Amino acid sequence: MAQTWEATVQHTKQQDACAADSDPAGSMDSGRCRPRWAERNVDGGPGKYAFLPWLLMGMGAFSNVIEGKTGNPWLAGLGLLAFNSVYITVVWTSFNPRLRHSRRPLYALALLTAITFAIALGFGGDWFLFFPLLSLASGTVRALRGKKLAAWLIALSGAAGYLTGWHNGSPGAFGVGYGTFLSGTVTATVLSLFDTIQELNTTRQELARSAVEKERLRFSRDLHDLLGHTLSVVVVKAEAVRRLAPRNLDAALAQAADIEAVGRQALTEIREAVTGYREGSLSTELDRARSVLEAAGIEPVVRQAGPPLPPQAGALLGWVVREGVTNTVRHSGATTCEISVHAGEDRVRVTITDDGRGAGEPNVGGTGLKGLTERLAAAGGTLHSGPDGRRGFRVTAELPVGTGDMAGAEGVR
Repeated sequence: MAQTWEATVQHTKQQDACAADSDPAGSMDSGRCRPRWAERNVDGGPGKYAFLPWLLMGMGAFSNVIEGKTGNPWLAGLGLLAFNSVYITVVWTSFNPRLRHSRRPLYALALLTAITFAIALGFGGDWFLFFPLLSLASGTVRALRGKKLAAWLIALSGAAGYLTGWHNGSPGAFGVGYGTFLSGTVTATVLSLFDTIQELNTTRQELARSAVEKERLRFSRDLHDLLGHTLSVVVVKAEAVRRLAPRNLDAALAQAADIEAVGRQALTEIREAVTGYREGSLSTELDRARSVLEAAGIEPVVRQAGPPLPPQAGALLGWVVREGVTNTVRHSGATTCEISVHAGEDRVRVTITDDGRGAGEPNVGGTGLKGLTERLAAAGGTLHSGPDGRRGFRVTAELPVGTGDMAGAEGVR
């Protein structure tokens, strides 16, 4: 999991670095980042320039105009110029992010359709090859995708084939009609495919960022819970050493040994938290809670009832006990702290009550209890905290212990 997380972080940093690059040519990051134009080509498919070479299909008509084989050469040249200009307009607006979803490409395509029919019927011959170009331009218009485009291409190819056969005779009519239908269909299919690929790449990047954020949140929660509890234990036991040293050296040394053991255990837990493999234990946390409360001069009262808990439920409730006891030691000024664990067949409840000033985290707004609330909610549980009557503070956590209900616990460790 650690390796996966590190790889995800590195990948996301690389993507962010490439995206933040302001170099128009797209600078290279030690060979790991593709140039910007290459990114767009891979993710977005063919660009608008890829459709310009197809205008060479009109070279036959252009050659006839130059050689004077077409009547009214000036009018033919004007029609050729108009077709090329409007064709480029259709393609350009279809690939413009600000215009592709507007009606401007449709208006330009309507004008291109009128020009195509006019020049094809007016001059005939090679001019009917502009119908496949019209179909090609139609495939780039996103507003026509789907059933609208299919109906349009069928009608256009049928008209192109019929007019070619009527004007030039049956030879070539099928080729023009088939080429017209195929041009638009292939263009729309390819562009739709690359649009889908781009959406998938965008989704993949968002999922990678989400995974990194989720892992950061998990780590921050674990680090808060680990260090907050450990430092509280160290402070409490250090105070115990200071109090006991003048009158009971052996007891003070025992507390000092506990500080060393807590420190070593904290190092181990932090390493496990970094790698994502840390699993708590309710029984372990209850034992630690007794030791910490006694060292702080708070009488611990621990009650347990019910069958053993599954590991995941025990791990989550162990966090609750750790955080609740830490708040009691640090904030309450209590003399007694009661921890009650009641496990039933379907749900388990943990209640931590002290008789202190009620200065825990009354709004569940602190980082620790707020994080625990989110963890338990993800596993189908609840956490409530607040003053216990006129004096004291209570934290109550409930959690389902069924296998299905605990499915979400792993993602919030």
